[in-house]
Amino acid sequence: MSSKTATGTTSGLVAIDAGGRIPPFEQVRSQIAAQIAAGYLVDGQRLPSVRALAEELRLAPGTVAKAYTLLEESGLVHTARGAGTRVVRPADVPADVADAIRALVGTARAAGLSADQTATALRDAWPA
Repeated sequence: MSSKTATGTTSGLVAIDAGGRIPPFEQVRSQIAAQIAAGYLVDGQRLPSVRALAEELRLAPGTVAKAYTLLEESGLVHTARGAGTRVVRPADVPADVADAIRALVGTARAAGLSADQTATALRDAWPA
């Protein structure tokens, strides 16, 4: 069930800020990714279909499809014909990598960067 707010639309899964600077596909992607990271969405859990979530949020299906594609590219979900889109359990992170990530977060925060800016910098530094 969705509801319309003064600035956007919400579903049980995602809230869209229609007046915000962040594109709707990125709002969908980042909110679902955050819910997976926090453990609210668990391994194997099925996400709503593209069409169903688009209707709930009053978005174009292509907008939700783009978000799902980005989630799949990052390894957070897997889509299979007939089985829908399901959450994929995140990889176990080795302790030394987790320590390096915590150090990066601390340095980025000290420099005034947001989580999204830090993630973008990390993606840019990642070799193709």
